[in-house]
Amino acid sequence: MNIDMIEAAAGRLAGWVRRTPLLSSPFLDRIAGRRVLVKPECLQHTGSFKFRGGWSAVSALPEDVRSRGVIAFSSGNHAQGVAHAAQEHGVPAVIIMPADAPKLKIENTRAYGAEVVLYDRATEDRDEIGARLSEKRGLTLIKPFDEPQVIAGQGTTGLEIAEQAAEMGVSKADVLVCCGGGGLISGIALALEAKAPGLRARPVEPEGFDDAARSLAAGQIVSNERMTGSLCDAIVTPHPGELTFPIMQRLCGPGIAVSDDDALRAMAQAFTRLKVVIEPGGAVALAAALFQPEAIQGDTVIVVATGGNVDAPVFRMALERFADG
Repeated sequence: MNIDMIEAAAGRLAGWVRRTPLLSSPFLDRIAGRRVLVKPECLQHTGSFKFRGGWSAVSALPEDVRSRGVIAFSSGNHAQGVAHAAQEHGVPAVIIMPADAPKLKIENTRAYGAEVVLYDRATEDRDEIGARLSEKRGLTLIKPFDEPQVIAGQGTTGLEIAEQAAEMGVSKADVLVCCGGGGLISGIALALEAKAPGLRARPVEPEGFDDAARSLAAGQIVSNERMTGSLCDAIVTPHPGELTFPIMQRLCGPGIAVSDDDALRAMAQAFTRLKVVIEPGGAVALAAALFQPEAIQGDTVIVVATGGNVDAPVFRMALERFADG
C-alpha cells in the first residue's frame, strides 16, 4: 500500500464520489474545549465512506473478471457501497450480512440490486461463507477492510482532509476515525503521511470492542472476545486486519474507546448542531472529541463521521435521551 494507489483510486472515483466538507459549530467547540472539525461521510453516496472503497475495488477489476460479479460481507455499510458500485458497473453482487444488522441496511442493500445472504454472526464464520460462495459462483470477493483497493479508496478521504485542513490553516491535529477492521484509518493515515504529516490519525471504537486500541497497545493483533452487544454494529469486527494493522502500528496514535451512551449523545449533538444524521458506529469519533477531551492533543481536532445508516428507533432513542445534551 502506498500513496500512488490512493491517488489512482481518487482518479477512478472522480465524478462519482462526493467531496464531503469539514463542518464546525461553536457549540461543539464549547463542549470539547477546542476547535472541532467534522467530516460528514454520512453524506457520502450510500450514507457512508464505504462507497469509496467499494467503487475503488470494483472499478479496479479487469473487465472479464468484473463481469462475473462480486461478493462481499458486511454489517451494512460496505454491503451498500459494493452493491451500489456493482449496480453502476452493471455486474451482479452477492452480499453476506449478519441477520441482526439494522433492517434499513439490509433493505437498502437489496434495493441496490444485490442478493443478500444472512448469517448468525455469533455462530457462523462470514469468511468461510464468503470463500465458499465465491468459489462456487466464480465471484470476486471484496473484503471490507483487508483489501488493498478498498484501503486505497478509503484513503481518498484522507486526501480530502489534507486539502481541507490546509485551506483552513490547520497543520497539526489529531484526526479521530471510527474504526472497525482498520481500512478507513489505514488509508487516511497513508494519505496524511504523504500530504499532511502534522495530522495524526487515531482509532476510536466502542467500549468492549476496542481490538484496535488494545492491539496497538500490545504491539500485536488481539481479538474481541465477543461480536455482539453494542449499538455500534458497523464497527464491530473480530480484530484488525493483517494488512491494516501494520499501517496503523506505524502511523496511528493510541486508540480511544467510548460508551454506547456517549455515541448516542454525539448523534444528538450532530443532529442539533450540524443538522446531520449519524449512526452509532459513525458517531464514536465525535463522541471521543466531545466527551473525552483529555485524551486528545492540540487546539483543533478533526473527526470523521463515518456513516448515517441508522434505523429510526435508534435515532429516536438518541434524540429523546440526549437532545438537551
